[in-house]
Amino acid sequence: MLDALTIVKLAAGFVLLFAGGEVLVRGSVSLARRLEVSPFLIGATVIAFGTSAPELVVSLKAAFQDAMGIALGNIVGSNIANLLLILGMSALIAPVAINRKAVWRDGLALAGASLLLTLFVAMGEITRWQGAVMFILLALLIVYSYCSERRRKTPAGDLHAREEAEVQDVPHRISTALMFVAAGLAAVAFGAHLLVDAAVVVARSIGMTEAVIGLTVVAVGSSLPELATAIVAAYRKHADVALGNVIGSSVFNILGILGIVSVIHPISAPKEIAVLDIWIMLGVTALVLLPVFAGWRLSRPMGAVFVALYAGFTTIQYVGFLKP
Repeated sequence: MLDALTIVKLAAGFVLLFAGGEVLVRGSVSLARRLEVSPFLIGATVIAFGTSAPELVVSLKAAFQDAMGIALGNIVGSNIANLLLILGMSALIAPVAINRKAVWRDGLALAGASLLLTLFVAMGEITRWQGAVMFILLALLIVYSYCSERRRKTPAGDLHAREEAEVQDVPHRISTALMFVAAGLAAVAFGAHLLVDAAVVVARSIGMTEAVIGLTVVAVGSSLPELATAIVAAYRKHADVALGNVIGSSVFNILGILGIVSVIHPISAPKEIAVLDIWIMLGVTALVLLPVFAGWRLSRPMGAVFVALYAGFTTIQYVGFLKP
């Protein structure tokens, strides 16, 4: 049986990750604007890092506690949640008219990153050199994208600029922005501590593997900032921004977050993730990128299918069909 303290820690971890991610993004965007960083770079890097900060701290803490199922499952599960749950809910709120030119580059990056992660997981461990490769690829992608945008305006650059414009209610004073960043980082760090500790207790008390709880509960908890950003954009009828945010965040999760974590602490791949869950992530990525590359409209019925598929994925995890 779960004790009340574990439930409180789990709930508090969710709240702190969500609130901390929101505050961190607003403070970081405010600082970037004051430093006259281009809207493209703010959308492509600052916001992507801010919304992915929970995944970074959660996976890093889990890795140091040797909870590899949570460390890797958090990233794999977050991407599945991004592409099915968050994008599906966004399409339910406002159908997404896709501009292929705006998401082509990031879509290809997501496809390549997903394939690379699948290869590394199949090898049994994500080592430091593999993490370095992933992080270097992310840096090269950002530099290439920025140089392309400087030479000429592109639809992809315009989309990242609109992601930057979506962030409102930011502090105007540098001192306040710094306080936002510090408070956001502290909330994310403490929230990750509570969430991982509680998740390990939950998994052990009900006989669930750490990988399963990492793929589901922890993944959804660390994806709350992306969920909030996407829903707000969809309500403002900027569903294309929600799509760009989901794809960009998924790329950042693999190449940036998992790259950093594995450089600091190599991650061994639990058998259940290597055998099945990583392939589910790859299949979901292909399923979502198909209409993106084809330029189809993500309608409400398609959004409902995505959400239903995510519900099926989590249900199967909890029922235990995916356990070895």
